[in-house]
Order: sequence, then structure tokens, then C-alpha cells
Amino acid sequence: MGWTSIKKSHLTLLHLYPDHMNLYGDRGNVIALVHRAGRRGIDVEVVAGELGKPIGWQHVDMVFMGGGEDSHQSRIAEDFLLRAPELTRRLDDGIPMLAICGAYQLLGHYYRTVDGQKLPGIGYLDVTTEPGRPRAIGDVVCETTLPIVPATLVGFENHGGRTFLGSGATPLATIYRGQGNNGQDHTEGAMKLHTIGTYLHGSLLPKNPHLTDLLLSWAVDPSGSLMDLAPMDMSLEMKAHELIVARGEKVR
Repeated sequence: MGWTSIKKSHLTLLHLYPDHMNLYGDRGNVIALVHRAGRRGIDVEVVAGELGKPIGWQHVDMVFMGGGEDSHQSRIAEDFLLRAPELTRRLDDGIPMLAICGAYQLLGHYYRTVDGQKLPGIGYLDVTTEPGRPRAIGDVVCETTLPIVPATLVGFENHGGRTFLGSGATPLATIYRGQGNNGQDHTEGAMKLHTIGTYLHGSLLPKNPHLTDLLLSWAVDPSGSLMDLAPMDMSLEMKAHELIVARGEKVR
């Protein structure tokens, strides 16, 4: 099926808790999505979903939620639980969601903070997160099974949580450099349908334009039948991507 046959000229991007969950430049992911859509003639309306703010879920084409410190996650956790039924209904419809770090943790069953507080997640991803030391900090290079070329993803991790995948979870990628989910099983992130949870900050999408385009293709067509957008230059972004890949040899 061709790009022009089902092209949308307008997308609504829901940015959940932008005032609370925005560590390490995570807002740059929204900028990347808007930019690469706009260059293709697709207008993206960014709608902020803050605490207690009504959301017109029927109009949402994609969702982004960034990372936050434990105190920020504690503030939004209850509100996020209240939104879970409508959010998961839309995710099951196939719209894409990108969840970074703290958002990824809250998509799981729970996140236990370093001081022992257990924050319940919405359970959409079959993952749990426990505290760990030392913090996982540094560049990450990993390889995903998503239909993107190249298959590598790069980013920067900075997290104390150790996330463990249950039997119902599919890892986003295999780690070659960095700690990823827990520093033990060589996995990074998790995914379900078109939902991606990951520890990759950086921001993630400016250094991975091929992933940006995949998310946009899912927003245009949640059925997943449309896998390719109109071609667009990404040579500058891939220079940053390749620099991180080249910083170290692949290690397992």
C-alpha cells in the first residue's frame, strides 16, 4: 500500500506530563516528531496532558511521555492510573506511544523507588522495576528487531532502576554497549504492538531518525500496513548516530 493512498495531513500528539516528566532533554523527541512530520507536509498538533486535565482520547494519534525523578513520578502516578483505561484502549487500537525511562517504568506493573516506595504502574507492559546500584550511566548502543535500517539504536541512559521483563514482554533491543534494562540479561526496553518503552534519553529520536519515521508511519496508519513514509534526508542525524556506534566495539 502506497504512502499517498492513506496519507493523513494532520496528527494529534499527546505529550503526557510535560511539566513533570522531562529529564535530559526528553522534550527533544516531540520536536523531532513534529519536524520530520512537517517536512512531509503533515501538521502535528501537540496537546499537553497534565494532572487532572481532560483529554480527547478519540482525537489522539500518538503519545509521548518522558522521564522524571522519583519525586516527579510520585506526583503523577495516581493520575496516570486514572487515565490507564482510555490510554490502553487507544494503544490496543494500534496508535504509537514512546515512553522514556520513568514513563517506561510506570507502563509496567510497578516501580519500587530507592527509598522503598512502591509506585503502581498501569501494567500495560509485563515488566517490573526494582532499585539498584550503581546507577546505569553512559552511552548505549543496541540492536532492535523493529523494521528499521539500520537496526541499531543509540542513546544515553541514566537510571537507578533495574527493569525485569516478564514472560509476556518483548524486549525492544539487544544491548551491545551499556546496561539497558538491568545490566544482566542484555536487553533494552520493551515493546507491545506500537508501544515502545526504553531507557534511552539523549534525546532518543534526533539521533535515531529511522525510529522517528517508524513511529510517524504508525501514527498515520495504526494498522501497521504502511511501513514507509515519503523519503527524507537524514544524513546529518545519522552522523550523530554513527559517532556513538563507533565509540566502542560491540560487547555482549
